[in-house]
Amino acid sequence: MTEAATRRPTPGAPCWVSLMVHGLATTQEFYRALFGWEFRPGPQQLGPYVRAMLDGKEIAGIGQLPPDRHLPIAWTPYLATDDADVTAESIRSHGGTVGVGPLDAADAGRMAIGSDPAGAVFGIWQASSHLGTALAGTHGTPVWNELLTRETSTVGKFYEAVFGYAVEAGAAGAPADFGHLTLRLDGRPVASVRGVGQALPRDRGAHWMTYFEVEDTDEWARLVTELGGHVLEPPHDAAAGRVATVSDPEGAVFTIVRSAATATTATATTPSG
Repeated sequence: MTEAATRRPTPGAPCWVSLMVHGLATTQEFYRALFGWEFRPGPQQLGPYVRAMLDGKEIAGIGQLPPDRHLPIAWTPYLATDDADVTAESIRSHGGTVGVGPLDAADAGRMAIGSDPAGAVFGIWQASSHLGTALAGTHGTPVWNELLTRETSTVGKFYEAVFGYAVEAGAAGAPADFGHLTLRLDGRPVASVRGVGQALPRDRGAHWMTYFEVEDTDEWARLVTELGGHVLEPPHDAAAGRVATVSDPEGAVFTIVRSAATATTATATTPSG
């Protein structure tokens, strides 16, 4: 178990994940049972909003959509910036769009919601009192973000220009593969881009996928279904570890993963239904 945010995050680094839903109370119950999260109120500028907590540390945010807003229900990663206004302008000038903000989130920081040229939505976060996800390396914490898109060349250049990533062909530690890119900051892999061509779901388009660490992928995939969610891609072994793609009861898709490091160091507990 390690703390993830003890100082202002490096510009470009994924620093937070957030979800907007219609049923805030029922969504909290799902993630409380799945990940052990507790909740406390957060900034309310865009409506009711809570922060998920583990061991008193901030993990993620969940907000409530107005009843008349029928937007896709999806986990959204936030990328750190030292100046949200400058980054928002850079997003626009490099072919992306900014749909929300920049605006202040009380004294927590300044944020905006944008999308890349392929339409994948992400947030930007200029930290003030709220530095972002404050815990890593344990059950229920975000461990990775991957962009699923049709092709990697154009969007790779976009993220390189806007956030200063070094873009490397192939998955981290794997041979060069231009259908898969690794985004690096200061030599460290921080996110990935996977080109899936026509395999991209028509009802979703390009999108970011958040990976959450779990103690046992198979057991927690089973728990997802017991709690009213769905298993979209059954547990299987991958380079990242044992993974499964799932969705919560409102349809927000995410991946659960038990990494090799977790498998060797964690003391797993079997979830009860």
